[in-house]
Amino acid sequence: MLTSQSFADRLVAEKFDFFAGVPCSLLSGLISNLESRDDVSYYPAVREDAAVGLCAGAYMAGRGPVLLMQNSGLGYSLNAFTSLNLIYNLPVLVVMSWRGFGGKDAPEHIIMGDINEPLLETSGIPHAVVEPGDEQGAEAAFSLALDTIRNKKIPFTLLVKKGLYNEGHH
Repeated sequence: MLTSQSFADRLVAEKFDFFAGVPCSLLSGLISNLESRDDVSYYPAVREDAAVGLCAGAYMAGRGPVLLMQNSGLGYSLNAFTSLNLIYNLPVLVVMSWRGFGGKDAPEHIIMGDINEPLLETSGIPHAVVEPGDEQGAEAAFSLALDTIRNKKIPFTLLVKKGLYNEGHH
């Protein structure tokens, strides 16, 4: 069963050691885990585009960056991704919670929930959806993300659906 602890351990094992992002309730277990660790750094950001910049700087300094965000912040971050990361080949693993999936969420999340995949595709940012209860699919998505980040040197987004981490966070 996938937990935020096991996912954090896997990220660290793959040499990811710099985490930045805007807090999200669906990622709260992962963020709490990262904040309690001594082997990584977590930096909360005021906006997603600022977190993109932090991760770009971390990569240039030799760190392994991960951006944690909610899909509602995708609009804020697209310019930073397209004018910084994609142009200068600055990879980052993006762990993005998928609010508004299937029209089941607070009203403000529904529109972004419907359009985040087309926005990523149009912007040239590869992604994979990670489903709760599908550990094999999660592993395949993570392997694809690692391959993309390491070989193409561009961002890769893991779209994380509610309930992925079996911890009861809402």
